[in-house]
Amino acid sequence: MLNIPFESQDFPQAYSLGNIGVLNTNWDDILWSALTVGRPNRAYVFQHSSASFYEAVFRCSLVKMAVRQNNPNSLRSFLYRTSAFRTLDPSEKGAINYFLGLTFCKLFAASLLNTPWLLHLDVFRSHFDIEMVLHSRSRPDLIGKENNSQSDIWHVFECKGRANQPSQDVLDKAKAQAQRLIAVNNNTCTLHIGTITHFREDVLNFYWIDPEPIDKSPVELTLTEKDWSYYYEPILGLITESTSIDKPIFDEEGKTIFIPQIDLRIGLHPKIAKSLLNKDYFSTMKAAENLSKELQAAGYRPDGLLIKAGESWRNEVESFKIFY
Repeated sequence: MLNIPFESQDFPQAYSLGNIGVLNTNWDDILWSALTVGRPNRAYVFQHSSASFYEAVFRCSLVKMAVRQNNPNSLRSFLYRTSAFRTLDPSEKGAINYFLGLTFCKLFAASLLNTPWLLHLDVFRSHFDIEMVLHSRSRPDLIGKENNSQSDIWHVFECKGRANQPSQDVLDKAKAQAQRLIAVNNNTCTLHIGTITHFREDVLNFYWIDPEPIDKSPVELTLTEKDWSYYYEPILGLITESTSIDKPIFDEEGKTIFIPQIDLRIGLHPKIAKSLLNKDYFSTMKAAENLSKELQAAGYRPDGLLIKAGESWRNEVESFKIFY
């Protein structure tokens, strides 16, 4: 079990977060978050059959290089910054800190807000009105949908990553960027959250705040059924694609694949596999919502995926190894 200390500020009492807490998590949770957080995928840039595979290797390698687990068999196990991460130049650190910010925002949103589906606003750039495009620095990073089959509840997230404990200026900026009011399919976002993933004495910590939005007229975003491809298509590509060099190995039942290059097993719940393999992404999302309790009982993620990290992820020894 891994522990991530966190601080919450200004959330409604209904979410029962308190001010200070510790999230109990594991590598399965973290790698699921890293692989599915809604950042625009390189598959849309390179457009070749192995793009999803290399995207997955890239994301997992960033996590492996940046953080390690101490005392894997202890109840007091935390994530520590690696020496490899500490010695990077500032621009490299900035890029990895941002990716960690996205990943741990997804982890906390899914774990504590019941919001597993996060999509990056960059993929909807063409949907925004001209004011929002021109003032892109003031818009948040992600929109997230609660796991609720009865109603559409959306939240918006600004994600930051920092090498050290954030200053008041950084906290203020995260708060300001989260205050952009956004409505998704005529549903005004409920929470407008600024998040900061940071290190305190080399231990990974998380901070988030839900300030009152400053806008009175929300930026309208229309999410179509087709847009759910941005969430599911990268992971589907990873599962289905194969190359002559690096072919994922299916297990005997064919329900999961083991990818030795990143020491990870990935699978689909049988009740969402058909729609996902048929690239019916919206139906996949709705089926996962309706199967929420069944998925949880069977050890699947809320989106219907199965992510199992290999033993190398729990290795306490600090080393950076790409699994080739």
